Amino acid sequence: MRLDKKPTLLVITGPTGSGKTALAIDVAQRLGTDIIGADSRQIYKGMPIGTAAPTPEQRALVAHHFVETLPLDAYYSAAMYEEQVLELLPSMWEKGEVAVMCGGSMMYIDAVTYGIDNIPTISSRVRQEVKELYNKRGLDYMLRLLERLDPASYARLDQKNWRRIIHAIEICIEAGCPASAILTGKAKERPFRVVKVAIGYEREELFERINRRVDDMIARGLEAEAEALYPQRHLNALNTVGYKEMFAMMEGRLDRPTAIARIAKNTRVYAKKQMLWLRKDDTVKMLAPTRALDGVMEELDQLNIIY
Repeated sequence: MRLDKKPTLLVITGPTGSGKTALAIDVAQRLGTDIIGADSRQIYKGMPIGTAAPTPEQRALVAHHFVETLPLDAYYSAAMYEEQVLELLPSMWEKGEVAVMCGGSMMYIDAVTYGIDNIPTISSRVRQEVKELYNKRGLDYMLRLLERLDPASYARLDQKNWRRIIHAIEICIEAGCPASAILTGKAKERPFRVVKVAIGYEREELFERINRRVDDMIARGLEAEAEALYPQRHLNALNTVGYKEMFAMMEGRLDRPTAIARIAKNTRVYAKKQMLWLRKDDTVKMLAPTRALDGVMEELDQLNIIY
């Protein structure tokens, strides 16, 4: 690495089903480096089909970090991911000027590229206490509690999003102050340059790719994977498209064709949310699907990066 330049973090992102993994592997092989996974579900063990995690064959081509490393019941957060990736990056740059990150969990990517506030790690005691309070008293009570603890967060958050409400209360209790007091929203300065790219499929083509991928997941054994995970269905890691529909099928609430169609539909809804997030980030370079690899290498060439 040349001493006159900042190292580079190349982020290959985009909506689910857009071909990020294959592109990242091609790029990492060109650069002779590993891949940092940026997926909040692929990080858990035991659910590779439903999360479309890199296959063993793909991981044999390029080493992947943050893929199938945590047990399903482990607590994890974007703040923890930020800290661990920042610790890993220097060793990545020892191999060359560019480190590669790949994934569609935009909050994780933002945590590394922009930084997030120093939110305290929520202890298991506080998580359990807040969870029990929610189960016993319900959302209306939790809303009143948040309004008392943190009026600013109460006014800002979607009051139907119970997970956000609960997390805000957890922060208030763990930090001993309003969550809004430590959530500044200011970007942190990073000692590295960030290049973000995504494969720019048209909406209908992307949706067709998603439909085909769901069919492939079924063919590869998603039903058997979900059946094995069913006893742990209460865990947050499994509150995920693919598993929720399979669990509903197992409980007789959906028939099989409807469950499969619902997985495809809900995956398309998730992809639309990812595309909306991307549109808000004008730093992302959209690549033509037919020449995505060339597009990435051209971006690096423009920065005079040696590889």
